[in-house]
Amino acid sequence: MIVGLVAGLLVGLVVALVVLLRRPAPVAAPDPNEVVASLIAAERARANEELDGKKTAVLDKARETKQEATEMMRTYLGPDAEALDGFEFLVMAEAGEVGHWEVLGVLGQKAGMPDVRSLVDWAIPIQQRHFRDVREGSLVLASQEDPNAES
Repeated sequence: MIVGLVAGLLVGLVVALVVLLRRPAPVAAPDPNEVVASLIAAERARANEELDGKKTAVLDKARETKQEATEMMRTYLGPDAEALDGFEFLVMAEAGEVGHWEVLGVLGQKAGMPDVRSLVDWAIPIQQRHFRDVREGSLVLASQEDPNAES
């Protein structure tokens, strides 16, 4: 059941990220379409996977996680958030996704579930790329900021 809960957590985080990515940026920012497209494609593929009859539990956990992540996003970003704030949030979320997938891999291995290990082996490089992409995007935005400007 822990494997299903972690999988649900991952799906929920992904849905919350999609919500964040659809939020209009209040300031001009580099076009994140490439990052968004790869994120959404990978997450849709994962969301369509069934885990040995535990789809309902996974989706329930995904809904719960989406609500929690959306609340965190609203709290973190607030109404006056700028593009860099959004990218910083994405950096934290993507780093968390990498960690969650790694945990799922260990749990799947301990549970003797080779299909989970295969899924994790496929997903980790994608999540690492997502993390790298949003990190690079945030660094580009940070390089355009005036460090002496009033917040």
